[in-house]
Amino acid sequence: MTGQGQSAASGSSAWSSIFRHVRYENLVAGVSGGVLSNLALHPLDLVKIRFAVSDGLELRPKYKGILHCLTTIWKLDGLRGLYQGVTPNVWGAGLSWGLYFFFYNAIKSYKTEGRTERLEATEYLISAAEAGAMTLCITNPLWVTKTRLMLQYNGVVNSSQRQYKGMFDTLLKIYKYEGVRGLYKGFIPGLFGTSHGALQFMAYELLKLKYNQHINRLPEAQLSTIEYISVAALSKIFAVAATYPYQVVRARLQDQHMFYEGVLDVITKTWSKTKSNLQDAPELGSTLSFSKLGKSCGKPQLHCDALAWWPQAEDPGYLGELTARPSA
Repeated sequence: MTGQGQSAASGSSAWSSIFRHVRYENLVAGVSGGVLSNLALHPLDLVKIRFAVSDGLELRPKYKGILHCLTTIWKLDGLRGLYQGVTPNVWGAGLSWGLYFFFYNAIKSYKTEGRTERLEATEYLISAAEAGAMTLCITNPLWVTKTRLMLQYNGVVNSSQRQYKGMFDTLLKIYKYEGVRGLYKGFIPGLFGTSHGALQFMAYELLKLKYNQHINRLPEAQLSTIEYISVAALSKIFAVAATYPYQVVRARLQDQHMFYEGVLDVITKTWSKTKSNLQDAPELGSTLSFSKLGKSCGKPQLHCDALAWWPQAEDPGYLGELTARPSA
């Protein structure tokens, strides 16, 4: 056999070895958790995106906080307004959670095959990052679509801000006018964002282990519903605090009302605008800072992710003896 043939056979064998460990109930559990939580709390995700792109642009509504944002959208567009972009959000969340469960547990099982010792924290981190990157390659177009639909403001109908009629119309128009590159806007900060899920996985694994040790239970012992949600929320707080700015950068890159040349351009312009507003009007500038955005938008994300773990927590046997549960 030639060297090229051996390499191809080796690669095929590695992939087949990984997917031999796949458990399809992980995919089903992830999809159900992601869909239900995001469907229930979609309005809060809408608030998060609108705060993330808040830059003083004239066409954007001005919001004073989470409740003011929700009530303003309700008065202008009703329930339909609060659920702008819900279709790609539900599809994206279902696929993301499902594929994340699917890939992560397959990779983790592959790495533990033939080993008696537990994985190290860094191995959990790397496995989760790998699963996140693989998932993002598939789901990024849906996240661009979700952002575009969420940022269609009432009354903005001119040709320079093309209006989208739904998920498929948005996907087609983005591809038509911007090509594949348009469908993958925000992909680079999204890759950085895989560290968010990875950090939550690592924190979750360690918190679960320490908690079980603290109450004198086996490390692999199943947690109750409340314990699952509590540990998930704590690990989420840690991950949000560490990585939130990337979500601001990604949302701004995907925004149809502004054009940025890349990640560095977003960061420099956002920072420059924030400094300028802090000098001219401290109370306005503070609403544009990354830290304020994190404070306002991290809450909806935390609630969504805590609920997304609920189906698995309700039936601990549903996923078998898993030692990690993924983040959105």
